[in-house]
Amino acid sequence: MIGHSPMNPAPVPPLTTLPDGTIKQVNPFSGTEVWTVPGRAHRPVPHHGPAAFAITEDNRDTQTDFGIGNKLKTTPEKARLVIDDNGEPRILRGLTVSQLEQTDPLFRRVANLYEILTYNYWTVNYGHRMDATAARHMAEYLAEDAGVEHIAGLLRTKMERAGVPAEEIEDAFSDEKTFQTVHEKGGAFFGGGHDVILARDHYIPGATSSDQLCGSGDLGWETHRLYIAFTVDAMDRLYRANPYVRYVAAFQNWLAPAGASVEHLHKQLVAIDEHGLQNETEIAQVRSNPNMYNEWAVDYAGHHNLIFAENDHAIAFAGFGHRGPTLEVFSKSATTEPWLMKDEERDAVSDLVHACHVAAGTETPSNEEWLHRPLDVDVPMPWRIVIKWRTSTLAGFEGGTKIFINTISPKALKKQVLAALLTAREEGRLAPDLRLGNECVFQRSTLKYNPAVR
Repeated sequence: MIGHSPMNPAPVPPLTTLPDGTIKQVNPFSGTEVWTVPGRAHRPVPHHGPAAFAITEDNRDTQTDFGIGNKLKTTPEKARLVIDDNGEPRILRGLTVSQLEQTDPLFRRVANLYEILTYNYWTVNYGHRMDATAARHMAEYLAEDAGVEHIAGLLRTKMERAGVPAEEIEDAFSDEKTFQTVHEKGGAFFGGGHDVILARDHYIPGATSSDQLCGSGDLGWETHRLYIAFTVDAMDRLYRANPYVRYVAAFQNWLAPAGASVEHLHKQLVAIDEHGLQNETEIAQVRSNPNMYNEWAVDYAGHHNLIFAENDHAIAFAGFGHRGPTLEVFSKSATTEPWLMKDEERDAVSDLVHACHVAAGTETPSNEEWLHRPLDVDVPMPWRIVIKWRTSTLAGFEGGTKIFINTISPKALKKQVLAALLTAREEGRLAPDLRLGNECVFQRSTLKYNPAVR
């Protein structure tokens, strides 16, 4: 048994290997205890999934509400990223219905129809009102009859699914009340704090079967850079739009076993009025040891040969102390806010995250979780992205003991990922400046977020 204190887990060795080969892990930041037991991975695990069906030009872009052929099944576009005729990316903001078909978006940013923290949460609890940018977008959107019709349809759907009586819905959308209803209830679609970043393609180019979904690893590394940059821009916008926001959580759920209600490539950003327990724990820890992300994460990973890739501005390693196989990417930048980083620093993180998804494969369910320093915190914390494979299901043992069984050890995970990346590099699927395996040079305190080690 490995003892630990959840608020100060660092003194506990993150990795302990017993004579029989059992590996006991403790996450240095959360205190989560994980065991990798020899032979456990050999047990039969059933695989379930829907039967595949043929993909044609008629159904390629309309299989889900997030599909590019269903633009009016999502909320109004706060922004879209397009590629101009000269090949340069550009962000268009505040689109109306009449503008939706004028350009071909690579990525779109829309409000989540079912927010975690609702717009009403912010208005009632804090007296918040949407900023001028959102108010202008709403006014211009509802100035078009098609915009009013779109918002009315979305509100009807929400009310029906919430169990509102049919007669009440019909009254709200009568000829006399529709305009009033969309103005009173439609604000969440323009000024809310829960956004979704939608990729253009549901299937890989040329797909003929419905099981050929397009995941992060199927994007080219250049396109993935735009995906990350567009998400970072959205994070910045959410912070700017609401002064009561203390943290913007960014994440990606890929496939149903990882919590995706829609199996279409997308990220989510949720503005919240707290830091969250994980951040509060780490803030207390970093006050005690400002260099902990070097010492307890990257340096420890390097000492145990778990680093599998790096470039000039970021580093990736097989994580330890996680409930399932986990890959971690840390920015080396001295800048802690992703939206303030230089393009090459942000792109470096993107390239390694992309490589992690390439190694996992599209068929692997995963959660991509972003962590960064909250704006109102006075201690530096590096931007990092954690990719967790959801390849096992928590059961009675985990629930009763709070000890989690991870069937892949960090070293085995590194070996598996590195082999996949070496093959992917030969195939030209990775960014050109990645260093893999033995090409990585282990140096202590490589993360420069901490002023004391710059």
